[in-house]
Amino acid sequence: MNDVHKPEKTRDSTAGRRAKTAGEIIDAAERTISGKGLAALRARDLAEEVGCALGYIYKVFPDLDTVVLGVGLRTLALLDARFLSVANAPQPGFDDPRKAAVARLVSLALAYLDFAASHEKRWRALFDHRLPEGVPVPEEYTREKARLFTYIEEPLRTLRPDLSEAGRMLLARSMFSATHGMVMLGLEEKLVPIRPADLRLQISIVVRAVALGLGADELAAP
Repeated sequence: MNDVHKPEKTRDSTAGRRAKTAGEIIDAAERTISGKGLAALRARDLAEEVGCALGYIYKVFPDLDTVVLGVGLRTLALLDARFLSVANAPQPGFDDPRKAAVARLVSLALAYLDFAASHEKRWRALFDHRLPEGVPVPEEYTREKARLFTYIEEPLRTLRPDLSEAGRMLLARSMFSATHGMVMLGLEEKLVPIRPADLRLQISIVVRAVALGLGADELAAP
């Protein structure tokens, strides 16, 4: 009787060990990317840190890109938590729903700046990492990235209730792109050096101006 169940127990043990090692590999990759950046990630270094053979990494993961995506999912989860805290925070002093929606968009933009500044290397890895040509981005990864835009779409629903779901989604991505560009340029100081306080003010002004303009009659709905 015991012999009958032995292969199943062996498989369960192997799967458990593999899952444990997979978590340890992603932990190690997360530390490397957070501390040294994406360019410093090496499979051999991961194997040494985890204490496994180099070849075992490729038994657990098909390639190093999958490891990077695993770290990316954790980074997206951290950013999601930051956005969720903003979305759940009250906006005191704003009885007007439109003013509250504008304030929410500004708060989200500043939260994005703060996240990028405090997790800069792993934040950059989200955008620096490229899969080989022809390799599709996993559905889970795409879904988690898209979910972040819903935090922007919600206040836009108040500001532009006339928009279709597709139009609101497009507008949310446009606002994110504008904010991301300012954050990226500000942190890299590619144009001119900018003080953190000035960068926050710049982002606040632009997001507020765009958000207030969204209610203008002349603005055509996408």
